[in-house]
Amino acid sequence: MTLVAPAAPASPPPAPVTGGLLAIGEALLDLLTTDFVDDLAQASTLHAVPGGSPANLCRFVRLSGGQARLVAAVGQDGLGDLLLRSLAAAGLDTTHVHRLPDRATSLIVVGRSRGTPSFIPYRSADRYLPPVAPALIAEATVVHTTAFALSRPPAQEHILAALRLATAQGIAVSADWNYAAPIWRRNDNGQAVWRQLLTHRPLLKLSLDDVARFAGVAPEADAAKAFLADVPVRALCLTCGAAGVWFRATTGLWQHVPAAPLAEADVLDATGAGDAFWAGFLTAWMEAASLPACVARGTATAARRLCGKL
Repeated sequence: MTLVAPAAPASPPPAPVTGGLLAIGEALLDLLTTDFVDDLAQASTLHAVPGGSPANLCRFVRLSGGQARLVAAVGQDGLGDLLLRSLAAAGLDTTHVHRLPDRATSLIVVGRSRGTPSFIPYRSADRYLPPVAPALIAEATVVHTTAFALSRPPAQEHILAALRLATAQGIAVSADWNYAAPIWRRNDNGQAVWRQLLTHRPLLKLSLDDVARFAGVAPEADAAKAFLADVPVRALCLTCGAAGVWFRATTGLWQHVPAAPLAEADVLDATGAGDAFWAGFLTAWMEAASLPACVARGTATAARRLCGKL
């Protein structure tokens, strides 16, 4: 099996960040299959790509013209060096990406797919994210995290504390509830963490697959909307792939936006499309756009990612 690491793209140096997005969670290396596969048993060659949902989100927010700052943890190793170089090349400040000398940089093996990718996580440093500095939270417009980042202690406790501090200061909380049982493993307290998350009335994103895995319902829009009907939020987006996005504000009135019309041949890779959608959404939200405009921006940003233009 051959591993191929891409060269980091050139980008302007990071600018000082005040306000904007503070994303707390995983920065890791995605080992992507170079071919489309139905199962990772079919993998022959892996391509090393800097990833992690919060790290990807920050990259996409930056590319969308917004401000973003990342709090994460990587190993004090060569893969950690690779991630730091990639983040810096994307114009992101790496000051708050912690280097942990006694932990390895986390990895995920991902099957390249036009739908929902299969994956295997190999986790270490991301689980040991230190407490978040209160000053960083105070400077943010939105504090964001993921179900992945919240899945394992001690990072879980540190991130929940950061969300509580954000809410106490009137700062919006955002979450991508990208739930998958293999990430949480046998000590899965996802239901309890979900309930704590909802006390913040977050800006919340889930996919049909996320809801199906978490709630045990069919991966269908009607079933997912029924599960999410009474969830307290500032805004909620249910992404449905080629079927577009269902969304609502605090009230239970759902609206729908179709996905951008793309030919199958135009879809190069679905990996990261959800992060791209949420980056577009949050960038527009931080510009005080209306909720439909935020969703429209997210849909357009996701389409650019699907076509390899982001």
